[in-house]
Amino acid sequence: MKKVITYGSFDLFHEGHYRLLQRAKALGNYLIVGVTTEHYDESRGKLNVVDSLMERVEHVRQTGLADEIIIEDHVGQKVEDIQKYQIDIFTVGSDWIGAFDYLKQYCQVIYLERTKDVSSTMLRARNFPIIKLGIIGCGRIATRMVPEVKYVSGIYVEGVYNPHIESAERFADKCELNFYTDDLKEFFENIDAVYIASPHDTHYTYAKEALLNGKHVLCEKPITLKQEQAIELYKLAAEQKCVLMEGIKTAYCPGFIQMLGIARSGAIGTIRDVEACFTKLTSPILRELTDTESGGSFTELASYTLFAIIKLLGTKYQEVRFEGFKGDNGLDIYTKAYLKYPYAIATSKTGLGVKSEGQLTISGTRGYIKIAAPWWKTQEFEVCYEDVNQNERYFVKYLGEGLRYEVSDFVSALNGFEKSEYKLTAEESIAISGLMEHFLNYKNSGECAHVTVG
Repeated sequence: MKKVITYGSFDLFHEGHYRLLQRAKALGNYLIVGVTTEHYDESRGKLNVVDSLMERVEHVRQTGLADEIIIEDHVGQKVEDIQKYQIDIFTVGSDWIGAFDYLKQYCQVIYLERTKDVSSTMLRARNFPIIKLGIIGCGRIATRMVPEVKYVSGIYVEGVYNPHIESAERFADKCELNFYTDDLKEFFENIDAVYIASPHDTHYTYAKEALLNGKHVLCEKPITLKQEQAIELYKLAAEQKCVLMEGIKTAYCPGFIQMLGIARSGAIGTIRDVEACFTKLTSPILRELTDTESGGSFTELASYTLFAIIKLLGTKYQEVRFEGFKGDNGLDIYTKAYLKYPYAIATSKTGLGVKSEGQLTISGTRGYIKIAAPWWKTQEFEVCYEDVNQNERYFVKYLGEGLRYEVSDFVSALNGFEKSEYKLTAEESIAISGLMEHFLNYKNSGECAHVTVG
């Protein structure tokens, strides 16, 4: 018996998939098909898989071509499977030519010519229109976003808006976009969804305009600097039947999501304390330290630290207190926020002029979780116990700038798959805006450093 094996996501199963399996089956007497898990797809850069693993397995089964179906979930499994199942031929589509030549020491490797003009991307376009994304703002984060979008199926960056037309033109030329404009009306007419990457104090106005024009919104953090504005935007999004997401990339980071699951599972007992620190040294001429309206370390970095605290302890804090240092222009260069909950406490530390270790520590009644900086891009973490022999370390892949994860969930939400809503809820986003407002009241007045909620 000649055994053949092939692998794939088989997402949005189409004729190209069927023909590949037909030709793979014709190479031997027994065909094994490996279907990849969503997490494995994400780890190798393939995002926005639409069908569930069970749906994809069922689609392969229904062809009647697979004698056996297995699940692929980790790097190196192909070598293991080839030896385990005594495979004679490994085969995949020709778009992978050369990628699996290393398997020739174990079996014959054959690359099958792919079916032209048929792909899951085309099928996705038929079922879900390709999203034309427009960017508001031309800063550093916008520049990082454009290449990240290319890793997500079903969306591309169409154009950019900036009230300063020269900046818009330079950005569009650099990023090879189809259009640029300083006219918001023209901008909205040419896009389906908006990514807002403008200064913090403009987020509310641009998000509201976009929603009123029926455009979906992915807005950089903080979504607003006032709680009532955040409430208004989420209500407006619901009325307009539009998606509104805040771009705190940690919320969509696979490693952080896995860590949250372990922290909430009871593995470290009841959580009593969260300490989240994010500091960096930056040039004094950059916006963060010159924008006297909405700059400073807290508005720039606390979305991350507060997100971690709220995600672990909830939105119902009882008190918040601020302490810190300001620069000559009145902007904070280092701020501590202390949050008190009924049965827990938390500390947020942010700095643009003071550097600290920058880790996230979650303390529980049975143990603690430690995530070293940059924890906001969680790639590894350790669960620690009194008996150090029980300690466990976890490692999770983090791709690129991490922005592709939030874009992938944004696209899924637009296509009606609300798989990301739990990662950063409207209530959590609103609570973070409320804390931003409390801080700005403290910064601007020098009073109300201690706020009791309710």
